[in-house]
Amino acid sequence: MRIGTLSRQTGVDPDTIRYYEREGLLPSPAREANGYRHYTSVHIERLRFIRHCRALEISLSEIGRLLTLLASPANECGEIDSVIDQHLAAVHQRRAELAELESQLMVLRQRCAHHQTVAQCGIAEELKAAASGDSCICHRD
Repeated sequence: MRIGTLSRQTGVDPDTIRYYEREGLLPSPAREANGYRHYTSVHIERLRFIRHCRALEISLSEIGRLLTLLASPANECGEIDSVIDQHLAAVHQRRAELAELESQLMVLRQRCAHHQTVAQCGIAEELKAAASGDSCICHRD
């Protein structure tokens, strides 16, 4: 099958498919006599795997590592566990950062009462003060 068909069957844009080939995440397809790429069910399976990993927000480098590990099915799965554990730790860190961001935005939102002019807006004042380096509830080092 050609790249357009592969794209439709997997929901992956043709440019992304080519990118995955260049990055070594997708095996290079055979070429037809006219130079067109010829994809097989192997490519469909690989793209579905990559899409599933990306839906879990697994990075392309982590996916590459997983694919390398999957190429040796007789080996122990400890390294695969490690990849997922590292990804899970990053998710926990991001969740903590988002909670802090939410807290900062809530404090910022409390700086302004409704029905005021922009000149009286506490949010605008806080953002301008932060931009000038005078104050900021948003950035704690």
